[in-house]
Amino acid sequence: MRDVVPTVRGPEAALRALRDAVPLTHCVTNAVVTGFTANALLALGASPAMVDIAGEAGIFAGIADGVLINLGTPNPQQQASAREIVAATRRWVLDPVAVGMLPIRTALAAELVAARPAIIRGNASEVAAVAGGGSGGRGVDSVDDPDSVHAAAADLARRTRTVVAVSGEVDLITDGERVARVRGGDPLLTRVTGGGCSLGATMAAFLGVVEPFSAAIAASVVHKHAAEAAASVSSGPGSFAVAFLDALAALSPEDLDGSRVEAHLASAEATR
Repeated sequence: MRDVVPTVRGPEAALRALRDAVPLTHCVTNAVVTGFTANALLALGASPAMVDIAGEAGIFAGIADGVLINLGTPNPQQQASAREIVAATRRWVLDPVAVGMLPIRTALAAELVAARPAIIRGNASEVAAVAGGGSGGRGVDSVDDPDSVHAAAADLARRTRTVVAVSGEVDLITDGERVARVRGGDPLLTRVTGGGCSLGATMAAFLGVVEPFSAAIAASVVHKHAAEAAASVSSGPGSFAVAFLDALAALSPEDLDGSRVEAHLASAEATR
């Protein structure tokens, strides 16, 4: 694991740094998306590892450049692994899948948030539930939109000193002081199992080369760009899934000019 992670301005520089470094990205993720997540990381240029065995997960987290904890299928083994990981590193992303209505993962998410992840990434309903202002969505599907939970996300970021990334048609990313919105993408990404989960893994990969706010923005820009490229050559979800991996691999830093990102300081009015 790198001792010092430089601040890199912009998605273009972040992707260049990732391709140069090939960050070791440790994922404790749900059984439904493991293969797709690993392939997405490989296509992007990172090195994935799925170590979710208690007694090993914490050791591996100590050498990884970034870690994802995804609560999609939080069996007892993964719960124990998550607790080991958060004691070993701060360079980790929490993806609180389907929290709010399901009690085991909701309690675990609260415990993990208290351990201060570098990034919390979820859809709007998941973020609202983690922040304490919502009951969750419809399973993994959000019933809210990112702007409707802006205030809750900013408050959560300030309380936990964490970057909060809310996925949606326009992604919203905040550290409580700064706010970035990332536009673009394609709805087909929501019809592929692992679309959102792989975004959390991509954020973990970028944590190996940039600080958390830049990592979340870079990952969002990368996924939206790749989704658009994949949709342009796809006829449906099946071909899109393959084309998305190809698009990640074909992506060059020069493709990421920052035009998708609207960034500014959070106003008091917007976060009340």
